[in-house]
Amino acid sequence: MPPIHEVALLTLPQAHALAGFCASSYVGILYLLQQTRITYSSESAEGQAKERARRRDDSDVIRARLIAVSISTIVSCSVVVGTIWHTSGNEPLSSAASFAATLLGFTTHWHIFLSCLIAPVLYAGPLYTSFLSSSLPFQQFWSFESNVKPIFSTWVGWRNCIVAPLTEEVVFRACVLAIYHLAGVSSKKLIFLSPLWFGLAHVHHGWEVYHRLGRTAQAVQTAVVSVVFQLAYTTLFGFHCAYLFLKTGSLVPALVSHIFCNIMGLPGFGSDVAQFPHRRVAIILAYVGGMLGYIYTLSAWTKGFDSPYWLSM
Repeated sequence: MPPIHEVALLTLPQAHALAGFCASSYVGILYLLQQTRITYSSESAEGQAKERARRRDDSDVIRARLIAVSISTIVSCSVVVGTIWHTSGNEPLSSAASFAATLLGFTTHWHIFLSCLIAPVLYAGPLYTSFLSSSLPFQQFWSFESNVKPIFSTWVGWRNCIVAPLTEEVVFRACVLAIYHLAGVSSKKLIFLSPLWFGLAHVHHGWEVYHRLGRTAQAVQTAVVSVVFQLAYTTLFGFHCAYLFLKTGSLVPALVSHIFCNIMGLPGFGSDVAQFPHRRVAIILAYVGGMLGYIYTLSAWTKGFDSPYWLSM
């Protein structure tokens, strides 16, 4: 038979099913286990709490969830390896694993540095505002103790800046894109198809918002708005990371972008201008320059990579 990298090993319905399994298992495992579920304090007839609430930022909840999604991520990677091995005929397991590692982007290159800087270029506006507030690294209001140490010394830091970005990129970028690639889906379609799984995987946060706000009619409205907003920006962010992954063939640029954006948060043009009204024009120019720079660097700084995805177009 032809080499496994030259044939479509899956049908499109099979790819949808496997991608759906990877995405749903990543989210589903958070609700499958008692230790990973968020709960809300219940009251007895006398008005006394019977059970302490387990909140999203509780250390024991975060720890259990990080273990759970790590297991889910390993399972998803195994699905990719197993699919290649099972559908490629007489190919040895070692060949399937090697091909899977390539498709999953577990590679890096010396010239990948520039592609990791594309997201910071887009954030030129917020970075300029941080400069004005003297909160960039090594400025007056930045310190290792308050800005770096919490990333590695707190469970929230591990979740937001290390484990969550890594596992989400492996599952929703590497595994999902690899699965659709095995079905012969073009890279251009993958840029717009796969991020939908990433966006949908964040919809469950609406349920948490609804319960946290007391399960009222107002809570429903707030939860719906929250879900729509989160679905929109996570899908847009997914387009960015999918493009980086497909163009470079490496998980590193997408992972670095994910970590950087988690640290920076969503840009707040209005609040930036309100904070420094006397620098309004400069802030506007920085935001516009960041968007224009992003458009240029997204193409210019992702050229010259030996990507198995882009070469197949």
